Amino acid sequence: MRVTNNMIMKSSTNNVNATKVNVNDKNNQMTTNKKISRPSEDPVIAIRALRLGTTFNKLDQYASKNIPDAASWLDVTETAILNMKSLITDMRTQCVNGSTGTLTADDRNTILSQLQALQKQMYSEGNADYAGRTVFTGFRTNSTLTFSEDEMNTSYSIREVFSTKDDMREKRFYNGDVKVPSTQTEVLTSPISDIEETSYNTIRLPYNSIDKATSIVYRNNGGTSTFGIDGPTSDVYDADGNFVGQYQESNIDGPDLSSNTTVYQFDSEEVWATKMGKKTVGDNDIVIIKNTGEMIFGNQIASTMKQNNINVELDYDKTGFTSGELRPEFYYNCTDKTNPLDEVHYKRYEEIETPGGDILITDELIRYDIEYNVATNQNLAVNIEAIDVFDSDVIQDVNDMINAVSAAINAHDKIDKIKSMMKENQYATDQYQEKLNEWLEAAQKEADYADDNVQKLFSSNIGRSDNYLSDISLALTKVGCKSDQLSITEDRVGNQQSTVSKLQSDNEDIDLSQIILEYTSAYTAYQASLTAASKLGQVSLLNYI
Repeated sequence: MRVTNNMIMKSSTNNVNATKVNVNDKNNQMTTNKKISRPSEDPVIAIRALRLGTTFNKLDQYASKNIPDAASWLDVTETAILNMKSLITDMRTQCVNGSTGTLTADDRNTILSQLQALQKQMYSEGNADYAGRTVFTGFRTNSTLTFSEDEMNTSYSIREVFSTKDDMREKRFYNGDVKVPSTQTEVLTSPISDIEETSYNTIRLPYNSIDKATSIVYRNNGGTSTFGIDGPTSDVYDADGNFVGQYQESNIDGPDLSSNTTVYQFDSEEVWATKMGKKTVGDNDIVIIKNTGEMIFGNQIASTMKQNNINVELDYDKTGFTSGELRPEFYYNCTDKTNPLDEVHYKRYEEIETPGGDILITDELIRYDIEYNVATNQNLAVNIEAIDVFDSDVIQDVNDMINAVSAAINAHDKIDKIKSMMKENQYATDQYQEKLNEWLEAAQKEADYADDNVQKLFSSNIGRSDNYLSDISLALTKVGCKSDQLSITEDRVGNQQSTVSKLQSDNEDIDLSQIILEYTSAYTAYQASLTAASKLGQVSLLNYI
Protein backbone atom coordinates (compact mmCIF):
# COMPACT_ATOMS: atom_id res chain seq x y z
CA MET A 1 0.00 0.00 0.00
CA ARG A 2 1.35 3.38 -0.98
CA VAL A 3 1.46 5.91 1.90
CA THR A 4 1.71 9.52 0.86
CA ASN A 5 2.96 12.50 2.80
CA ASN A 6 -0.56 13.92 2.87
CA MET A 7 -1.82 10.75 4.50
CA ILE A 8 0.93 10.90 7.09
CA MET A 9 0.26 14.58 7.85
CA LYS A 10 -3.50 14.06 8.08
CA SER A 11 -3.07 11.13 10.45
CA SER A 12 -0.63 13.11 12.52
CA THR A 13 -3.01 16.07 12.69
CA ASN A 14 -5.84 13.84 13.90
CA ASN A 15 -3.63 12.38 16.59
CA VAL A 16 -2.55 15.82 17.75
CA ASN A 17 -6.20 16.94 17.92
CA ALA A 18 -7.17 13.84 19.86
CA THR A 19 -4.48 14.44 22.47
CA LYS A 20 -5.49 18.10 22.62
CA VAL A 21 -9.12 17.18 23.26
CA ASN A 22 -7.99 14.81 26.01
CA VAL A 23 -5.92 17.59 27.59
CA ASN A 24 -8.96 19.90 27.45
CA ASP A 25 -11.20 17.28 29.09
CA LYS A 26 -8.72 16.67 31.88
CA ASN A 27 -8.32 20.42 32.35
CA ASN A 28 -12.09 20.85 32.68
CA GLN A 29 -12.27 18.03 35.21
CA MET A 30 -9.39 19.53 37.18
CA THR A 31 -10.87 23.05 37.26
CA THR A 32 -14.51 22.01 37.97
CA ASN A 33 -13.63 19.02 40.15
CA LYS A 34 -16.48 17.18 38.40
CA LYS A 35 -16.33 13.94 36.49
CA ILE A 36 -18.51 15.15 33.63
CA SER A 37 -19.56 18.48 32.19
CA ARG A 38 -22.22 17.11 29.81
CA PRO A 39 -24.71 14.26 30.31
CA SER A 40 -23.53 12.62 27.11
CA GLU A 41 -20.10 12.05 28.61
CA ASP A 42 -21.54 9.49 31.07
CA PRO A 43 -25.37 9.02 31.12
CA VAL A 44 -25.23 6.81 34.24
CA ILE A 45 -23.50 9.51 36.28
CA ALA A 46 -25.90 12.13 34.87
CA ILE A 47 -29.02 10.16 35.82
CA ARG A 48 -27.76 9.45 39.33
CA ALA A 49 -26.82 13.13 39.73
CA LEU A 50 -30.36 14.22 38.82
CA ARG A 51 -31.93 11.75 41.24
CA LEU A 52 -29.59 12.61 44.11
CA GLY A 53 -29.97 16.35 43.42
CA THR A 54 -33.76 16.10 43.63
CA THR A 55 -33.53 14.14 46.88
CA PHE A 56 -31.10 16.64 48.39
CA ASN A 57 -33.31 19.61 47.42
CA LYS A 58 -36.28 17.99 49.18
CA LEU A 59 -34.22 17.32 52.28
CA ASP A 60 -32.96 20.90 52.22
CA GLN A 61 -36.59 22.13 52.02
CA TYR A 62 -37.46 20.05 55.09
CA ALA A 63 -34.36 21.06 57.07
CA SER A 64 -34.15 24.76 56.23
CA LYS A 65 -37.84 25.72 55.93
CA ASN A 66 -40.51 23.22 56.91
CA ILE A 67 -39.00 21.95 60.17
CA PRO A 68 -37.97 25.41 61.49
CA ASP A 69 -41.42 26.76 60.58
CA ALA A 70 -43.13 23.90 62.43
CA ALA A 71 -40.81 24.36 65.42
CA SER A 72 -41.63 28.08 65.59
CA TRP A 73 -45.37 27.31 65.47
CA LEU A 74 -44.99 24.87 68.36
CA ASP A 75 -42.92 27.39 70.34
CA VAL A 76 -45.64 30.05 70.00
CA THR A 77 -48.29 27.49 70.97
CA GLU A 78 -46.34 26.36 74.03
CA THR A 79 -45.79 29.93 75.20
CA ALA A 80 -49.50 30.74 74.92
CA ILE A 81 -50.48 27.57 76.81
CA LEU A 82 -47.96 28.31 79.56
CA ASN A 83 -49.42 31.81 79.89
CA MET A 84 -52.91 30.31 80.13
CA LYS A 85 -51.66 27.89 82.77
CA SER A 86 -50.34 30.84 84.76
CA LEU A 87 -53.74 32.56 84.53
CA ILE A 88 -55.63 29.47 85.68
CA THR A 89 -53.12 29.02 88.51
CA ASP A 90 -53.86 32.60 89.57
CA MET A 91 -57.56 31.82 89.36
CA ARG A 92 -57.07 28.78 91.60
CA THR A 93 -55.13 30.92 94.07
CA GLN A 94 -58.07 33.32 94.29
CA CYS A 95 -60.41 30.35 94.77
CA VAL A 96 -58.30 29.19 97.71
CA ASN A 97 -58.24 32.71 99.15
CA GLY A 98 -61.99 33.09 98.78
CA SER A 99 -62.81 29.69 100.28
CA THR A 100 -61.34 30.48 103.71
CA GLY A 101 -64.58 32.00 105.00
CA THR A 102 -62.73 34.65 107.03
CA LEU A 103 -62.42 37.43 104.49
CA THR A 104 -62.01 41.06 105.44
CA ALA A 105 -63.28 43.94 103.34
CA ASP A 106 -59.78 44.42 101.94
CA ASP A 107 -59.59 40.71 101.11
CA ARG A 108 -62.85 40.85 99.18
CA ASN A 109 -61.79 43.95 97.25
CA THR A 110 -58.41 42.41 96.42
CA ILE A 111 -60.01 39.19 95.18
CA LEU A 112 -62.49 41.19 93.10
CA SER A 113 -59.78 43.27 91.43
CA GLN A 114 -57.69 40.17 90.73
CA LEU A 115 -60.64 38.32 89.19
CA GLN A 116 -61.57 41.31 87.04
CA ALA A 117 -57.98 41.44 85.73
CA LEU A 118 -58.11 37.70 84.98
CA GLN A 119 -61.44 38.14 83.23
CA LYS A 120 -59.87 40.55 80.72
CA GLN A 121 -56.83 38.36 80.06
CA MET A 122 -58.47 34.93 80.14
CA TYR A 123 -58.99 34.33 76.45
CA SER A 124 -56.49 36.84 75.04
CA GLU A 125 -53.90 34.06 74.92
CA GLY A 126 -56.28 32.16 72.68
CA ASN A 127 -55.66 34.79 70.01
CA ALA A 128 -51.90 34.10 69.95
CA ASP A 129 -50.59 34.08 66.40
CA TYR A 130 -47.54 33.02 64.44
CA ALA A 131 -46.68 35.26 61.48
CA GLY A 132 -50.24 36.60 61.46
CA ARG A 133 -51.85 33.15 61.66
CA THR A 134 -53.89 32.38 64.79
CA VAL A 135 -52.54 29.15 66.26
CA PHE A 136 -55.60 27.83 68.14
CA THR A 137 -58.28 28.15 65.45
CA GLY A 138 -57.53 25.11 63.30
CA PHE A 139 -57.00 25.87 59.65
CA ARG A 140 -59.12 29.05 59.95
CA THR A 141 -55.96 30.93 60.85
CA ASN A 142 -57.28 34.24 59.53
CA SER A 143 -59.89 34.37 62.32
CA THR A 144 -59.32 35.11 66.00
CA LEU A 145 -60.62 32.78 68.70
CA THR A 146 -62.62 35.58 70.31
CA PHE A 147 -64.48 38.58 68.99
CA SER A 148 -61.95 41.40 68.79
CA GLU A 149 -64.65 44.07 69.03
CA ASP A 150 -68.32 44.36 69.91
CA GLU A 151 -70.53 42.89 67.16
CA MET A 152 -74.04 43.61 68.34
CA ASN A 153 -75.71 42.65 65.04
CA THR A 154 -73.98 39.30 64.68
CA SER A 155 -76.46 36.45 65.17
CA TYR A 156 -75.89 32.73 65.70
CA SER A 157 -78.08 29.70 66.20
CA ILE A 158 -76.13 27.35 68.48
CA ARG A 159 -76.62 23.68 69.29
CA GLU A 160 -74.85 22.41 72.38
CA VAL A 161 -74.83 19.12 74.31
CA PHE A 162 -74.62 19.10 78.11
CA SER A 163 -73.91 16.19 80.41
CA THR A 164 -75.85 15.97 83.66
CA LYS A 165 -72.80 14.27 85.16
CA ASP A 166 -70.26 16.94 84.18
CA ASP A 167 -72.28 20.09 83.55
CA MET A 168 -75.15 20.05 86.03
CA ARG A 169 -74.26 21.71 89.31
CA GLU A 170 -76.01 23.10 92.35
CA LYS A 171 -76.46 26.86 92.56
CA ARG A 172 -77.89 28.99 95.34
CA PHE A 173 -80.48 31.68 94.67
CA TYR A 174 -81.63 34.38 97.05
CA ASN A 175 -85.05 35.91 97.41
CA GLY A 176 -85.25 39.34 98.93
CA ASP A 177 -82.89 42.28 98.97
CA VAL A 178 -82.22 44.69 101.82
CA LYS A 179 -82.63 48.22 100.52
CA VAL A 180 -80.99 50.52 103.07
CA PRO A 181 -83.33 53.41 104.01
CA SER A 182 -82.09 56.90 103.35
CA THR A 183 -84.58 58.96 105.39
CA GLN A 184 -86.15 58.84 108.84
CA THR A 185 -89.51 57.98 107.32
CA GLU A 186 -88.07 55.07 105.35
CA VAL A 187 -86.37 53.73 108.48
CA LEU A 188 -89.72 53.49 110.25
CA THR A 189 -92.11 52.59 107.43
CA SER A 190 -90.24 50.79 104.63
CA PRO A 191 -90.65 46.99 104.64
CA ILE A 192 -87.59 45.00 105.64
CA SER A 193 -86.92 42.09 103.28
CA ASP A 194 -86.53 38.66 104.77
CA ILE A 195 -83.73 37.00 102.82
CA GLU A 196 -84.48 33.42 101.77
CA GLU A 197 -82.01 30.98 100.20
CA THR A 198 -83.02 28.24 97.76
CA SER A 199 -80.83 25.96 95.70
CA TYR A 200 -81.46 24.20 92.40
CA ASN A 201 -79.50 22.18 89.90
CA THR A 202 -78.50 24.27 86.92
CA ILE A 203 -76.82 23.90 83.55
CA ARG A 204 -75.00 27.01 82.49
CA LEU A 205 -74.59 28.10 78.89
CA PRO A 206 -71.25 29.55 77.78
CA TYR A 207 -72.95 32.83 76.86
CA ASN A 208 -74.98 35.46 78.64
CA SER A 209 -77.80 37.42 77.02
CA ILE A 210 -79.21 34.75 74.71
CA ASP A 211 -82.26 35.58 72.60
CA LYS A 212 -84.17 32.41 73.40
CA ALA A 213 -83.92 28.64 73.62
CA THR A 214 -85.71 26.94 70.73
CA SER A 215 -85.46 23.19 71.35
CA ILE A 216 -84.49 20.71 74.06
CA VAL A 217 -83.50 17.11 73.34
CA TYR A 218 -83.08 14.64 76.21
CA ARG A 219 -80.77 11.74 75.37
CA ASN A 220 -80.18 8.48 77.21
CA ASN A 221 -78.51 5.29 75.91
CA GLY A 222 -79.34 6.14 72.32
CA GLY A 223 -82.94 7.07 73.09
CA THR A 224 -84.17 10.60 72.61
CA SER A 225 -87.04 12.79 73.70
CA THR A 226 -87.40 15.94 71.62
CA PHE A 227 -89.40 19.01 72.60
CA GLY A 228 -89.83 22.23 70.69
CA ILE A 229 -89.89 25.31 72.87
CA ASP A 230 -90.96 28.18 70.67
CA GLY A 231 -93.58 26.48 68.52
CA PRO A 232 -97.36 26.84 68.94
CA THR A 233 -97.68 23.31 70.36
CA SER A 234 -95.07 23.76 73.10
CA ASP A 235 -95.81 24.08 76.78
CA VAL A 236 -94.00 27.33 77.50
CA TYR A 237 -94.47 30.70 79.14
CA ASP A 238 -93.06 33.96 77.83
CA ALA A 239 -91.01 36.51 79.78
CA ASP A 240 -94.20 37.98 81.26
CA GLY A 241 -95.39 34.61 82.52
CA ASN A 242 -98.15 34.32 79.92
CA PHE A 243 -99.09 30.80 78.84
CA VAL A 244 -98.11 30.04 75.24
CA GLY A 245 -99.02 26.42 74.51
CA GLN A 246 -98.53 22.71 75.16
CA TYR A 247 -95.61 20.34 74.69
CA GLN A 248 -95.52 18.05 71.73
CA GLU A 249 -93.29 14.99 72.12
CA SER A 250 -91.54 12.90 69.47
CA ASN A 251 -89.09 9.97 69.46
CA ILE A 252 -89.84 8.93 73.03
CA ASP A 253 -87.29 6.12 73.35
CA GLY A 254 -85.67 7.28 76.60
CA PRO A 255 -87.07 8.17 80.04
CA ASP A 256 -90.20 10.26 79.91
CA LEU A 257 -89.24 13.59 81.43
CA SER A 258 -91.94 15.70 79.88
CA SER A 259 -94.90 14.70 82.01
CA ASN A 260 -96.33 17.81 83.66
CA THR A 261 -93.21 19.75 82.70
CA THR A 262 -93.40 23.46 82.01
CA VAL A 263 -90.57 25.49 80.54
CA TYR A 264 -90.33 29.15 81.48
CA GLN A 265 -88.06 31.65 79.78
CA PHE A 266 -87.37 34.93 81.59
CA ASP A 267 -85.16 37.84 80.66
CA SER A 268 -83.53 38.00 84.10
CA GLU A 269 -83.68 36.67 87.66
CA GLU A 270 -85.51 39.83 88.67
CA VAL A 271 -88.27 39.16 86.12
CA TRP A 272 -88.38 35.54 87.27
CA ALA A 273 -88.86 36.60 90.90
CA THR A 274 -91.47 39.20 89.95
CA LYS A 275 -93.57 36.97 87.70
CA MET A 276 -93.39 33.85 89.88
CA GLY A 277 -93.63 35.68 93.23
CA LYS A 278 -90.11 34.54 94.09
CA LYS A 279 -87.25 32.58 92.56
CA THR A 280 -88.84 29.16 92.56
CA VAL A 281 -89.00 26.19 90.17
CA GLY A 282 -91.65 23.48 90.17
CA ASP A 283 -90.43 19.96 90.80
CA ASN A 284 -90.79 18.97 87.13
CA ASP A 285 -90.28 22.39 85.57
CA ILE A 286 -87.41 24.16 83.86
CA VAL A 287 -86.61 27.86 84.06
CA ILE A 288 -84.33 29.48 81.49
CA ILE A 289 -82.78 32.82 82.46
CA LYS A 290 -81.72 34.51 79.25
CA ASN A 291 -79.44 37.27 80.51
CA THR A 292 -77.32 34.86 82.58
CA GLY A 293 -77.59 31.91 80.19
CA GLU A 294 -78.82 29.37 82.75
CA MET A 295 -81.17 26.40 82.70
CA ILE A 296 -82.61 25.82 86.18
CA PHE A 297 -84.20 22.43 86.85
CA GLY A 298 -86.83 21.45 89.37
CA ASN A 299 -85.77 18.97 92.02
CA GLN A 300 -87.66 15.97 90.63
CA ILE A 301 -86.67 16.36 86.99
CA ALA A 302 -83.05 17.00 87.99
CA SER A 303 -83.02 13.85 90.13
CA THR A 304 -84.46 11.76 87.29
CA MET A 305 -81.93 13.14 84.83
CA LYS A 306 -79.02 12.36 87.16
CA GLN A 307 -80.24 8.85 87.93
CA ASN A 308 -80.55 8.04 84.23
CA ASN A 309 -77.37 9.90 83.22
CA ILE A 310 -79.32 11.94 80.68
CA ASN A 311 -77.65 14.41 78.36
CA VAL A 312 -79.35 17.60 77.26
CA GLU A 313 -79.03 18.91 73.73
CA LEU A 314 -80.13 22.53 73.60
CA ASP A 315 -80.74 24.76 70.60
CA TYR A 316 -80.65 28.48 71.30
CA ASP A 317 -80.21 31.78 69.47
CA LYS A 318 -77.93 34.63 70.40
CA THR A 319 -77.62 38.04 68.78
CA GLY A 320 -74.87 40.42 69.82
CA PHE A 321 -71.39 39.46 71.00
CA THR A 322 -69.02 41.62 73.01
CA SER A 323 -65.28 41.89 72.64
CA GLY A 324 -63.55 38.91 74.24
CA GLU A 325 -66.42 36.42 73.85
CA LEU A 326 -65.61 33.13 72.16
CA ARG A 327 -66.61 32.65 68.55
CA PRO A 328 -69.16 29.79 68.62
CA GLU A 329 -67.80 28.03 65.52
CA PHE A 330 -64.65 26.95 67.34
CA TYR A 331 -66.60 25.06 70.03
CA TYR A 332 -70.11 24.19 68.86
CA ASN A 333 -72.23 23.17 65.92
CA CYS A 334 -73.80 26.45 64.92
CA THR A 335 -75.10 28.64 62.12
CA ASP A 336 -74.10 32.23 61.51
CA LYS A 337 -77.43 33.87 60.63
CA THR A 338 -76.18 37.45 60.46
CA ASN A 339 -76.92 37.53 56.74
CA PRO A 340 -80.19 35.62 56.16
CA LEU A 341 -79.36 35.32 52.46
CA ASP A 342 -75.95 33.78 53.15
CA GLU A 343 -76.10 31.69 56.31
CA VAL A 344 -72.87 29.91 57.23
CA HIS A 345 -73.02 26.49 58.89
CA TYR A 346 -70.22 25.23 61.14
CA LYS A 347 -69.72 21.69 62.45
CA ARG A 348 -67.55 20.99 65.47
CA TYR A 349 -69.00 17.52 66.12
CA GLU A 350 -70.29 14.86 63.77
CA GLU A 351 -74.06 14.58 63.44
CA ILE A 352 -76.39 11.63 62.91
CA GLU A 353 -80.01 11.42 61.80
CA THR A 354 -82.44 9.44 63.95
CA PRO A 355 -85.15 7.19 62.44
CA GLY A 356 -87.59 9.94 63.29
CA GLY A 357 -85.67 12.48 61.23
CA ASP A 358 -84.04 14.41 64.07
CA ILE A 359 -80.41 15.50 63.72
CA LEU A 360 -78.37 14.69 66.83
CA ILE A 361 -74.83 15.66 67.73
CA THR A 362 -72.40 12.81 68.44
CA ASP A 363 -69.32 12.84 70.69
CA GLU A 364 -66.99 12.58 67.68
CA LEU A 365 -65.02 15.79 67.43
CA ILE A 366 -64.14 17.06 63.96
CA ARG A 367 -60.47 17.96 63.81
CA TYR A 368 -59.06 20.81 61.75
CA ASP A 369 -55.38 19.93 61.76
CA ILE A 370 -52.59 21.91 60.14
CA GLU A 371 -50.00 19.45 58.87
CA TYR A 372 -46.42 20.21 57.91
CA ASN A 373 -44.52 17.92 55.53
CA VAL A 374 -41.40 17.50 57.68
CA ALA A 375 -39.83 14.51 55.93
CA THR A 376 -40.41 12.15 53.05
CA ASN A 377 -43.83 10.54 53.52
CA GLN A 378 -44.13 12.11 56.99
CA ASN A 379 -46.57 14.85 58.00
CA LEU A 380 -46.84 16.39 61.47
CA ALA A 381 -49.99 18.10 62.78
CA VAL A 382 -48.45 21.09 64.54
CA ASN A 383 -51.56 22.82 65.87
CA ILE A 384 -53.47 22.38 69.12
CA GLU A 385 -57.08 23.57 68.89
CA ALA A 386 -58.65 25.87 71.45
CA ILE A 387 -61.26 23.29 72.38
CA ASP A 388 -58.43 21.10 73.75
CA VAL A 389 -56.95 23.89 75.89
CA PHE A 390 -59.44 26.64 76.73
CA ASP A 391 -62.57 25.31 78.38
CA SER A 392 -65.49 27.54 77.49
CA ASP A 393 -66.71 27.36 81.12
CA VAL A 394 -63.65 29.17 82.49
CA ILE A 395 -64.84 32.69 81.83
CA GLN A 396 -68.30 31.89 83.22
CA ASP A 397 -66.70 30.54 86.40
CA VAL A 398 -64.79 33.79 86.75
CA ASN A 399 -68.00 35.77 86.13
CA ASP A 400 -69.82 33.77 88.82
CA MET A 401 -67.06 34.46 91.33
CA ILE A 402 -67.00 38.15 90.44
CA ASN A 403 -70.77 38.35 90.94
CA ALA A 404 -70.57 36.47 94.25
CA VAL A 405 -67.78 38.67 95.63
CA SER A 406 -69.54 41.81 94.41
CA ALA A 407 -72.72 40.69 96.18
CA ALA A 408 -70.74 40.10 99.39
CA ILE A 409 -69.09 43.51 99.13
CA ASN A 410 -72.47 45.18 98.59
CA ALA A 411 -73.98 43.28 101.52
CA HIS A 412 -71.21 44.36 103.89
CA ASP A 413 -71.45 47.92 102.59
CA LYS A 414 -75.09 47.88 103.69
CA ILE A 415 -74.03 46.82 107.19
CA ASP A 416 -71.46 49.59 107.35
CA LYS A 417 -73.98 52.14 106.14
CA ILE A 418 -76.60 51.10 108.70
CA LYS A 419 -74.01 51.17 111.50
CA SER A 420 -73.01 54.62 110.37
CA MET A 421 -76.66 55.73 110.43
CA MET A 422 -77.00 54.45 114.01
CA LYS A 423 -74.28 56.90 115.07
CA GLU A 424 -76.04 59.90 113.56
CA ASN A 425 -77.90 62.28 115.88
CA GLN A 426 -81.11 62.14 113.87
CA TYR A 427 -81.41 58.41 114.67
CA ALA A 428 -80.35 58.65 118.32
CA THR A 429 -83.78 57.91 119.84
CA ASP A 430 -84.70 54.43 121.04
CA GLN A 431 -87.37 54.15 118.37
CA TYR A 432 -84.90 54.66 115.53
CA GLN A 433 -82.20 52.58 117.19
CA GLU A 434 -84.58 49.67 117.61
CA LYS A 435 -85.72 49.89 114.01
CA LEU A 436 -82.18 50.27 112.68
CA ASN A 437 -81.23 47.15 114.65
CA GLU A 438 -83.92 45.29 112.70
CA TRP A 439 -82.44 46.67 109.48
CA LEU A 440 -78.99 45.64 110.68
CA GLU A 441 -80.13 42.08 111.43
CA ALA A 442 -81.61 41.77 107.94
CA ALA A 443 -78.45 43.19 106.34
CA GLN A 444 -76.30 40.87 108.45
CA LYS A 445 -78.38 37.90 107.32
CA GLU A 446 -77.90 38.95 103.70
CA ALA A 447 -74.14 39.34 104.28
CA ASP A 448 -73.95 35.93 105.98
CA TYR A 449 -75.67 34.31 103.01
CA ALA A 450 -73.35 36.17 100.63
CA ASP A 451 -70.24 35.13 102.56
CA ASP A 452 -71.44 31.54 102.69
CA ASN A 453 -72.09 31.59 98.95
CA VAL A 454 -68.59 32.96 98.29
CA GLN A 455 -67.04 30.28 100.48
CA LYS A 456 -68.96 27.41 98.87
CA LEU A 457 -68.62 28.70 95.30
CA PHE A 458 -64.90 29.37 95.57
CA SER A 459 -64.34 26.04 97.29
CA SER A 460 -66.10 24.13 94.49
CA ASN A 461 -64.17 26.08 91.87
CA ILE A 462 -60.87 24.86 93.31
CA GLY A 463 -61.68 21.43 91.88
CA ARG A 464 -62.83 22.93 88.61
CA SER A 465 -59.60 24.91 88.38
CA ASP A 466 -57.67 21.70 88.91
CA ASN A 467 -59.59 20.16 86.01
CA TYR A 468 -58.75 23.12 83.79
CA LEU A 469 -55.09 22.84 84.78
CA SER A 470 -55.21 19.13 84.00
CA ASP A 471 -56.50 19.88 80.49
CA ILE A 472 -53.81 22.50 80.00
CA SER A 473 -51.10 20.12 81.22
CA LEU A 474 -52.35 17.50 78.78
CA ALA A 475 -52.18 20.06 75.97
CA LEU A 476 -48.63 20.97 77.02
CA THR A 477 -47.73 17.28 76.95
CA LYS A 478 -49.10 17.01 73.41
CA VAL A 479 -47.06 20.01 72.31
CA GLY A 480 -43.98 18.54 73.98
CA CYS A 481 -44.50 15.22 72.21
CA LYS A 482 -44.85 16.99 68.88
CA SER A 483 -41.67 18.98 69.58
CA ASP A 484 -39.78 15.80 70.49
CA GLN A 485 -41.05 14.09 67.37
CA LEU A 486 -39.99 17.09 65.31
CA SER A 487 -36.54 17.10 66.92
CA ILE A 488 -36.04 13.42 66.11
CA THR A 489 -37.17 14.05 62.55
CA GLU A 490 -34.78 17.00 62.28
CA ASP A 491 -31.86 14.80 63.34
CA ARG A 492 -32.86 12.12 60.86
CA VAL A 493 -33.23 14.60 58.01
CA GLY A 494 -29.83 16.05 58.90
CA ASN A 495 -28.28 12.59 58.72
CA GLN A 496 -30.01 11.95 55.42
CA GLN A 497 -28.62 15.22 54.10
CA SER A 498 -25.09 14.12 55.01
CA THR A 499 -25.59 10.71 53.40
CA VAL A 500 -27.03 12.11 50.17
CA SER A 501 -24.35 14.80 50.05
CA LYS A 502 -21.64 12.11 50.26
CA LEU A 503 -23.35 10.07 47.56
CA GLN A 504 -23.48 13.17 45.37
CA SER A 505 -19.79 13.77 45.94
CA ASP A 506 -18.88 10.15 45.18
CA ASN A 507 -20.99 10.24 42.03
CA GLU A 508 -19.97 13.65 40.64
CA ASP A 509 -16.70 14.78 42.19
CA ILE A 510 -13.31 13.60 41.00
CA ASP A 511 -10.18 12.89 43.05
CA LEU A 512 -7.99 15.97 42.60
CA SER A 513 -4.67 14.14 42.99
CA GLN A 514 -5.71 11.55 40.42
CA ILE A 515 -6.88 14.11 37.88
CA ILE A 516 -3.64 16.08 38.25
CA LEU A 517 -1.69 12.95 37.32
CA GLU A 518 -4.01 12.23 34.43
CA TYR A 519 -3.79 15.82 33.24
CA THR A 520 0.02 15.77 33.40
CA SER A 521 0.09 12.52 31.46
CA ALA A 522 -2.30 13.86 28.82
CA TYR A 523 -0.36 17.09 28.49
CA THR A 524 2.91 15.18 28.07
CA ALA A 525 1.32 13.05 25.35
CA TYR A 526 0.07 16.19 23.67
CA GLN A 527 3.53 17.78 23.69
CA ALA A 528 5.05 14.56 22.32
CA SER A 529 2.51 14.46 19.52
CA LEU A 530 3.37 18.03 18.58
CA THR A 531 7.10 17.20 18.51
CA ALA A 532 6.55 14.09 16.39
CA ALA A 533 4.31 15.97 13.99
CA SER A 534 6.89 18.73 13.56
CA LYS A 535 9.55 16.21 12.60
CA LEU A 536 7.31 14.56 10.04
CA GLY A 537 7.18 17.86 8.18
CA GLN A 538 10.95 17.85 7.75
CA VAL A 539 11.00 14.58 5.66
CA SER A 540 10.22 14.50 1.89
CA LEU A 541 10.95 12.25 -1.18
CA LEU A 542 14.08 14.25 -1.88
CA ASN A 543 15.64 12.69 1.19
CA TYR A 544 15.48 9.29 -0.55
CA ILE A 545 16.88 10.31 -4.02
